[in-house]
Amino acid sequence: MSRAETEQGARRRSSGLALLGSELSVLFRRRRTWALLAALAAVPVLIAIAVRLSSDSETGGGGPAFLGDITQNGLFVSLTALAVSMPLFLPLTVGVVAGDTIAGEANLGTLRYLLVAPAARLRLLLVKFAGAAAFCLAATVVVVVAGVAIGAALFPVGPVTLLSGDVVGVGGFALRAALFVAYVTLSLLGLSAIGMFVSTLTTVPVGAMAATIVISAASQIVGVIPQLEVLHPWLFSHYWLGFADLMRNPIGFESFTDNAVLQLGYIAVFGALAYGRFSTKDILS
Repeated sequence: MSRAETEQGARRRSSGLALLGSELSVLFRRRRTWALLAALAAVPVLIAIAVRLSSDSETGGGGPAFLGDITQNGLFVSLTALAVSMPLFLPLTVGVVAGDTIAGEANLGTLRYLLVAPAARLRLLLVKFAGAAAFCLAATVVVVVAGVAIGAALFPVGPVTLLSGDVVGVGGFALRAALFVAYVTLSLLGLSAIGMFVSTLTTVPVGAMAATIVISAASQIVGVIPQLEVLHPWLFSHYWLGFADLMRNPIGFESFTDNAVLQLGYIAVFGALAYGRFSTKDILS
């Protein structure tokens, strides 16, 4: 490789990193982003307060996973909050961010300037997806951290009894909490890819956001219809609540692996569709 080619490659990498840094800066400086994260943080807080104010008889039966264990150990607030947030709140916030990736720039009229900068369309798509993925991670971390904080404030905290009957210390739970964050973040990447593809189809960000959220709801509805059981393993939401397997000893990674393969498939398919649409889209006219 010649020196000129090496320097050109270095400039492209530098430009890509600068573009990614700018994307993350803009995303996490928006009031809307902080409002979404604050709404997610409120979920474990409301759960913990509700359990604290309720009697033992009211919390003993039914409800989301791990709800009945909160009074014995406040660390379970984070798991309950994840179980509650995963079907609705997390997909809703991710749908807002992913649906805005391309359509938001087009609506503001900044997309053409990003591409003139110059930034190759594929590079721009990768940066936008990386931004959406960063939000998925931040959103999941907020739910878990807020759950642990409010749980420790309102309930006793100590060794955690796993689903397998084994007991681990707070450090062992912290390791599993990190795996919960990784699992849920990974679960939301397929939806992010779908949202980005939808975002390339329109210049109206609200429409892209709404369509992404509707697709998320539709996938979950199909997932509970027995007559459509043949489709269930192919739905991006199929393994969303499989993180409970991480509460066993030894840790069960089967759901984690299956979920990763499924989400990567959605990323590949809808990423290719997004690029196919975006690369032929007339933006600079």
